[in-house]
Amino acid sequence: MSDAIYTPDGDRFVPTVLARGPWSPDAQHGGAPAALLARDAERFEDGARTFVARLTIELLRPVPLSPLVVRSRFARPGKKVQLVESTLVAGDTEVARCVALRMRREAVRLPDDLPVTPPPPGPYSGEASASPWSQQIDYEAYHNRAVEHRFVAGSFVTAGPAIDWIRLRVPVVAGEETSALSRVAAAADFGNGISWVLGRNDGYAFINPDLTIYLHRHPIGEWVCLDATTSIGPQGTGLAESRLLDEQGPIGRSVQSLLIERQP
Repeated sequence: MSDAIYTPDGDRFVPTVLARGPWSPDAQHGGAPAALLARDAERFEDGARTFVARLTIELLRPVPLSPLVVRSRFARPGKKVQLVESTLVAGDTEVARCVALRMRREAVRLPDDLPVTPPPPGPYSGEASASPWSQQIDYEAYHNRAVEHRFVAGSFVTAGPAIDWIRLRVPVVAGEETSALSRVAAAADFGNGISWVLGRNDGYAFINPDLTIYLHRHPIGEWVCLDATTSIGPQGTGLAESRLLDEQGPIGRSVQSLLIERQP
């Protein structure tokens, strides 16, 4: 098995087989480019002084298993609030883009009696679960090799809401320690996959062309939990919503628009 999702090559990032997605062995899982864009969003132009409070990622087309380049610019510079726009390019083609909302970091005195929401049971109380369509996807890929899943409610084989702890088994970029923000982005794209209500075994596809993540703090530790639900509309669209948590409690939310299709 490869030891990272991407290998750096100058200013390019070369995907390994661990970037592959479940819809096609020739295209990447959305979590892989999301994590790569998150990496750039917090590094761009002295980003260590800011906190990325929102990531809005547009998956413009299937991201190929070919070298990628990230290009970034300020859409809105500022001392307290910034917008960073990043594009992910394969060859001459833009395949994904991201807008990151960054806020200044500053210590603010808070009351001691803020309400605390307890986390769900921890990852090691959960169970691993193979997807019900795992026989259709018999190749090494992001969802079955690059990450580990531990369900404490629901499962891959059960339709409906689920609570799943997810951690990366390998770094996003070879030779680097993966940041907390990239770990969240790597996990958040699974909301639709773990809370599906229309199954691939019944001929349905539920692909998300976008992912938006809101955070009020970064996760502590390597596990990120998704408490996810999916809703389906009558016009061939849907919405997956996930409450994001770590082992200390809530850290934010993520949402995905879904394109619902029947496959042959």
